[in-house]
Amino acid sequence: MLYQIHEWQRSFLGPLSYFAQANARMLNDSGTPLSQMPGAQRMAAGFELFHRLGKEYEKPEFGINSATAHGQEIAVIERVALDKPFCQLKRFKRFSDDPDTIEKMKNDPVVLLVAPLSGHHATLLRDTVRTLLRDHKVYITDWVDARMVPTTAGAFSLDDYVGYIEEFIRHIGASELHVISVCQPTVPVLAAVSLMAARGEATPRSLTMMGGPIDPRCSPTSVNNLATKQPLSWFQGNVIHTVPANYPGRGREVYPGFLQHAGFIAMNPGRHLNSHWDFYQDLLRGDLDDAQSHRKFYDEYNAVLDMPAEYYLDTISTVFQQFLLPRGLWDVAGERVDPGAIKHSALLTIEGELDDISGIGQTEAAHGLCSGIPTEKSVHKVIEGAGHYGIFSGRRWRETVYPQVRDFIRKFDTAQATASAAPTNVSAISRARKTR
Repeated sequence: MLYQIHEWQRSFLGPLSYFAQANARMLNDSGTPLSQMPGAQRMAAGFELFHRLGKEYEKPEFGINSATAHGQEIAVIERVALDKPFCQLKRFKRFSDDPDTIEKMKNDPVVLLVAPLSGHHATLLRDTVRTLLRDHKVYITDWVDARMVPTTAGAFSLDDYVGYIEEFIRHIGASELHVISVCQPTVPVLAAVSLMAARGEATPRSLTMMGGPIDPRCSPTSVNNLATKQPLSWFQGNVIHTVPANYPGRGREVYPGFLQHAGFIAMNPGRHLNSHWDFYQDLLRGDLDDAQSHRKFYDEYNAVLDMPAEYYLDTISTVFQQFLLPRGLWDVAGERVDPGAIKHSALLTIEGELDDISGIGQTEAAHGLCSGIPTEKSVHKVIEGAGHYGIFSGRRWRETVYPQVRDFIRKFDTAQATASAAPTNVSAISRARKTR
């Protein structure tokens, strides 16, 4: 019922928000008499603020049509490499007319960037992708809004998530691949690679895990405490709702994006209130650059997706309440997850000193679990002054974090793929596919 009430509210505010947008444009247009009215600029600012507070925020585009690679401007085309009901594996294909640049790009390492399925769209990693394109062939997981997936596609659980990651790694080719996981997917990525290693399959050349809850018992944050202070039944009864009839996924149980967004805002309400007030003041002063920065940030921040209920509840229980991965008790589709089975992948973990979502030590815990990886192939970094988003987006990511990630990947991107990967056990792969 709550979801339906939200839809009624959205249908009411939608037309009003676009009416406000039209008024703001008329009052801002110097060619109309309305713009000459006393107080026109203040009214225009108020109308635009109302528009942005009441409008529907659709999934943004990646919008990466060009990038810089090896010192040259190159063209980029976004392609769907593999289409699954709950996720699209996308590749950002690079093109150049310069023969030297083409030759260098051919030898660049292949990277799979695993985006979080935790409220925001994968476009939140736009800056991460654009930076990686300088020196890498880049794939990304683009998760689908669960309200857009018909119930005929079936359920999607945490086990299914792990299965998707395995399939994506095989599709790209594990023996030449480097996997980067940001926040939430560090756990299923570690599980997927662990299972592949235990079966004797080839595993990626390197794993880079950034700000993820490998062991949430270390330096628990407010996010971790919320998940532990309530029983699983509380989450089932209070945050799980049914998709209404006006979406393809009608009847599917989800953790709605609008509730997740409310939770994001509740974490720092004062900061968001001040940001909107500053936006209003920027419009009054005619500070168009700062106003545009506000629009750009909130176009991304306010665009959220619904998560499948099975996946969300599995994650709460498995990762944040029972801590099954660090305790060595996690079974995925009947197979025990043993990170100690990973022997041929290098491991880099990165944490932000000021991360208030995944506390210090939570990601580093992966090194203790991956006991089969030699010490010389295990690296941990703490980025001073960085919060959660700073380790994968923004100036600190581009100038401090990325060079370390790039150099780590290059170090373990050897020319002989067979030397850095375990022998492929074909029968094991066949058995794994049959269980999915």
